[in-house]
Amino acid sequence: MISAQVWADAQRLWDFQQMGHEPRPCSVAIGLGSHDLGVADTAADLYHRGMMPLIVFTGATSRTTRDRMPRGEAEHYRERARERGVPAGAILVEPRARNTGENIRFSRALLEERDVPVSSVLLISKPYEERRACATARKLWPGVEWLSASTPMTLTAYVDSIGDARLVLDMLVGAQQRLLVYPRQGFMVEQTVPGDVAAAYRRLRDAGFTSRLVPDEPSS
Repeated sequence: MISAQVWADAQRLWDFQQMGHEPRPCSVAIGLGSHDLGVADTAADLYHRGMMPLIVFTGATSRTTRDRMPRGEAEHYRERARERGVPAGAILVEPRARNTGENIRFSRALLEERDVPVSSVLLISKPYEERRACATARKLWPGVEWLSASTPMTLTAYVDSIGDARLVLDMLVGAQQRLLVYPRQGFMVEQTVPGDVAAAYRRLRDAGFTSRLVPDEPSS
């Protein structure tokens, strides 16, 4: 049973991860691979709304996707977007990336290889990783404008869609930890973390939602 305090803390992390960007037409979209096919659904919706002429789906497999997406996250995303009416010519697949940094670097290399001019990117991620993904992209690919997007839904609805509250909360805590750890390791730009967000993170971490933490933990 998950307590009211845990839910409140998870909601604070969820809200902080949301960037609040309003989608507008961009040069290209990059859909970050994961266990969540909602990324592909959102990419398809934004494509049909005229927000980008081209989508790059990026991602290999991970421990949470190797069974569900044996052909690779990017390939499963491509198939999902095609089912939702996105033409094949509007999709590029980057099948090697195994983390967010590689998602950005490999997608950039693919677009440069195809001579696609890029001045702005609509970065599509899971709802609880908007800020983390954008901070990584801004570090690794400066000089372009980054807009964040994800499936618009509440934390409760997202947990229901995934069917595993523990997994979602573990992922939330892991995403927040990376915002604290990765800037000093050079993996993303620094983020100002409000005190109540940091406190919520620490309570969830100390309550045992730790399966997605990276080894290097800053002092608190």
